[in-house]
Amino acid sequence: MLRAANLALLLLFPVAWFAPLMRAGMLPLFGLSEISVVSGLQSLWSTDVGLALLVTFFAIFAPYLKTIGLALLHAGLLSPRVLPALHLLGRLAMADIFLIALYIVLIKGVGLATVETAWGLWLFTGCILASLALSFLTPAR
Repeated sequence: MLRAANLALLLLFPVAWFAPLMRAGMLPLFGLSEISVVSGLQSLWSTDVGLALLVTFFAIFAPYLKTIGLALLHAGLLSPRVLPALHLLGRLAMADIFLIALYIVLIKGVGLATVETAWGLWLFTGCILASLALSFLTPAR
C-alpha cells in the first residue's frame, strides 16, 4: 500500500507543479491570470537567480528526491539505514512551508488584487499531506 501511494506521488507531484494553484487579477478590469508553482518559480528566475536556485531545490528537488528515496526503500532497493537521511531531506524540503505561504497569501489577499483558488492548490495540498503521511508511516513498517 505504501509503495503504491509513493509511486502515485511520483506522478502527481509534477502534475501539481504545473496545475493552476490560484487565479489572480489586478482590479476587475484586467481579467485573471493563473499561477502555478512553476510559473511562480519562472517569475523568480527573472528577478533573482540565486534565490531561484535555492527555492527550486527546496520546493521541487528535495521533496521529489525524498519521494524517490522512499519508493526505493519500499521496493527493497535501498537500505533502511538511509531513512534518517531521507528525513533530513524531507526537512530541507520546502513544499509544506511553501504551501503555508500560499494559504497566507490567499487568506490576506493582495491589496487591489482578486485571488481565486484553483484545483491545483488542492492537488498540491494532497501531495504534500500524503508525502508527510508516508514519511511518518515508513519507520513503523
